[in-house]
Amino acid sequence: MTTFLYSHAACLEHDPGAMHPECPDRLRSVLSGLDEEPFQYLHREEAPKVDLGKVEKVHKPYYVEKIIETVPDSGRVYLDPDTALSSGSVEAAMRASGAAIEAVDQVVGGNADNAFCAVRPPGHHAESSQAMGFCLFNSAAIAAVHARAAHGMTRAAVIDFDVHHGNGTQHSFEQDAGLFYGSSHQWPAYPGTGLESETGVDGNIVNAPLSPGAGSVEFRAAYERLILPALREFSPEILIISAGFDAHARDPLAQLNVQTEDYAWVTERLLEVASECCEGRVISLLEGGYDLNALRESVQAHVSALMAA
Repeated sequence: MTTFLYSHAACLEHDPGAMHPECPDRLRSVLSGLDEEPFQYLHREEAPKVDLGKVEKVHKPYYVEKIIETVPDSGRVYLDPDTALSSGSVEAAMRASGAAIEAVDQVVGGNADNAFCAVRPPGHHAESSQAMGFCLFNSAAIAAVHARAAHGMTRAAVIDFDVHHGNGTQHSFEQDAGLFYGSSHQWPAYPGTGLESETGVDGNIVNAPLSPGAGSVEFRAAYERLILPALREFSPEILIISAGFDAHARDPLAQLNVQTEDYAWVTERLLEVASECCEGRVISLLEGGYDLNALRESVQAHVSALMAA
């Protein structure tokens, strides 16, 4: 199994400010974990910059232009109370989306079996014309739309196990029956979306909200009962994972009690579906995760499962 790892030093240059949870040390922790001996056989690639025309397949052109024009020469500009731009933010976001698209191309082209994109800022809260929740460009949605446009696919899926509902991905997918979005997340919690009753068109949205305090049993049941059966029925031609690790019991931003081994389990189950439906084509993108040690351990569990598929 050949697993590609995409990252870029520019992703460290997005600086949302002192004490902000979405800090550059998140990525440093992930990369240090993937420098350990079990991961020596990862195929490492630098994330390219995305073609902004491909970003505009998901985001409104005026929104993309606004993000670029708002970047400060120094300091930072806040787009909302949680989401900031620094001088390095646009290149970081372009590298994150570029990694996602290049990973799709390499996996579909057969050069990689699957891929993990260790990038930031995250993306799943970004809507077509709205930055929010630390997110600028929705790389998972961009990758899914690219897979269909560039590779003649009709069905692409995103599965999101971040503790926060990916309102941006749902927003981009909910009126397109060829795109599937499945999410497990805490509810109530930011951003306040993700009820089970939100089903999109033709049932292409599947939400599995989890109550504060829920742990391994509830997390796994959400996949066995709801998400995995619906994903199998949709039968995607490519599977993209929004891999947020902030449902972990040690994470400070929410109140779920998911354990490190649950991330290995859910990755293995998703890989099984991908093997059945889409020749194992899986691309994973880093989303949340804010306890540095839990994040490193959880990414290691996730990538180990990708490498063992």
